[in-house]
Amino acid sequence: MRLIGLVILTLSLILSPLAVEAQHAGKTYRIGVLYPGADNNIFRGNFDGFRQALGAAGHVEGRNLVFDVQFGDGRVLAPLATELTERHPDLVLAVARSGVTAMHAATSTIPVVALDLESDPVASGFVKTVPRPGGNLTGVFMDFPELAGKWLEILKLTVPALARVAVLWDPATGPAQLDAARRAAQTLKLAMHPVEARSTSDIERAVQAAMRERPNGMIVLTSPVFNSGRRDIIAIAARHRLPTLFPFPGYATDGGLASYGPEVQRMYAQAATLAVKILSGRPPAEIPIERPTTFRLSLNLKTAKALGLAIPQTLLERADDIIQ
Repeated sequence: MRLIGLVILTLSLILSPLAVEAQHAGKTYRIGVLYPGADNNIFRGNFDGFRQALGAAGHVEGRNLVFDVQFGDGRVLAPLATELTERHPDLVLAVARSGVTAMHAATSTIPVVALDLESDPVASGFVKTVPRPGGNLTGVFMDFPELAGKWLEILKLTVPALARVAVLWDPATGPAQLDAARRAAQTLKLAMHPVEARSTSDIERAVQAAMRERPNGMIVLTSPVFNSGRRDIIAIAARHRLPTLFPFPGYATDGGLASYGPEVQRMYAQAATLAVKILSGRPPAEIPIERPTTFRLSLNLKTAKALGLAIPQTLLERADDIIQ
């Protein structure tokens, strides 16, 4: 009898992992997405980084994976976050400070992967520590508000006569970048004129308000709203002949003068690696917070020529991408 018991115990130990694996193999996962911006080709291109990285790990949309995406673009996010939780997803991808804040308030049990370029995750109360978040949330946080100062420095090099600078910002992302921009503007002896936009429909009005201050340059802070509306911002800046520095490489590719920051699609892929760990059974409390590690300086010489600007050689030598 003891031998039979040992055989049964051994078989159960062998077959249990296989049973769990078979269960996972037959499961269709549901991932909620809370995105404060608009649904357009720019979002879909960036989100492909998330989708493709999940697919490479065996989680394929339409086969064993379903996405449930909620778009904000000026709407209150709390009801959208609640709606996502009521559908019982396996995890939620929450984008930007406003999206993360809404999901953090909506659930303490559903795993949340954050993609937040504006917040300090510990100071904001999202996690206990960076190496061990300790709750239901982990993610990719940029947490480099001093980048706003870097953007002003690059714009100053590009526009030597820069004296008055407009700053386009989204209050939903929090004041950290704006405060850093103010400090940098004082150091660089620049007059700064912030204008806010909370949705893509606000962008035109905000830039028009900025132009009343007669700026000779503008920086755009990070926001999903601005990423959704980046082609509109580029077109408006071109119409006003306003040299503008943007936060992500795609802006310069689309015709913006210059950009400096991480690649958004790559950050979505980075967030997907954390999602894969959660879907594999690892609790977010034990998955360390990550940060983007690669930043690119992109310069558009065609736009510079149209604005009558000569990019200094020192800046050209530092550029990772030069668009002719």
